[in-house]
Amino acid sequence: MAEKPESVDSPVESVVEKISEKIHAHEDSSSSSSDSDNEKPPSPSSVKAKVNRLFGRERPVHHIFGGGKPADVLLWRNKKISAGFLAGATAIWAFFELLEYHLLTLVCHILIVALAILFLWSNAHTFIHKTPPRIPQVHIPEEPWLQVASTLSNEINRVFAVLRNIASGRDLKKFLIVIAGLWILSIVGSWVNFLTLFYISFVLLHTVPVLYEKHEHKVDPLAEKASIELKKRYAVFDEKVLSKIPRGPLKDKKRA
Repeated sequence: MAEKPESVDSPVESVVEKISEKIHAHEDSSSSSSDSDNEKPPSPSSVKAKVNRLFGRERPVHHIFGGGKPADVLLWRNKKISAGFLAGATAIWAFFELLEYHLLTLVCHILIVALAILFLWSNAHTFIHKTPPRIPQVHIPEEPWLQVASTLSNEINRVFAVLRNIASGRDLKKFLIVIAGLWILSIVGSWVNFLTLFYISFVLLHTVPVLYEKHEHKVDPLAEKASIELKKRYAVFDEKVLSKIPRGPLKDKKRA
């Protein structure tokens, strides 16, 4: 009679042990599946994010241009407005460059036509029974102009600070890049006049950013390869040429 409870308890204990083993097996399988999910290969978007963007940018192109209406125009968010700006700039360039018209001549001709119309209208209003034309008074608020002047002065001071930093001789690489850029700009300026150069810059500003935004996934890897190659060439040039240039006493003191 004393052995009866042990025979009753043993199957119950075996059932409990089987249930606990199943629970542990389920937990192990879920943990292994979660680990496998965590060790999934990186998605293409994360691989693309590792690519160095052009000029080291981290924000979208639209935000770099301010993110407002000027950025919408440059990136052709509204095709009618962007096409209108480009067509207007093309018409102005063709008018002054191809037809060889001059700005002062154009202003004088416009004033002549306007004054002639006003003179005829003022003297013929009695015959056509209409009131003489009223010349509107122009009222320009001061606050926007003050803001523009303040922003312009800040930008000019910033440019002067950059030029002062470049001319101080602290960064030889930046100094050589600026000199090369100004030299190339002087050559381009000898080929074309200022209006043509301004028009070319305007067209490039309305075409290059939008093309880059559409094909940035192809341009960025190529730009990264070109940057690496340029850094290698500059390292060779620095080793063979720049390192042999005698340094001034100021730089020797700084190094010491």
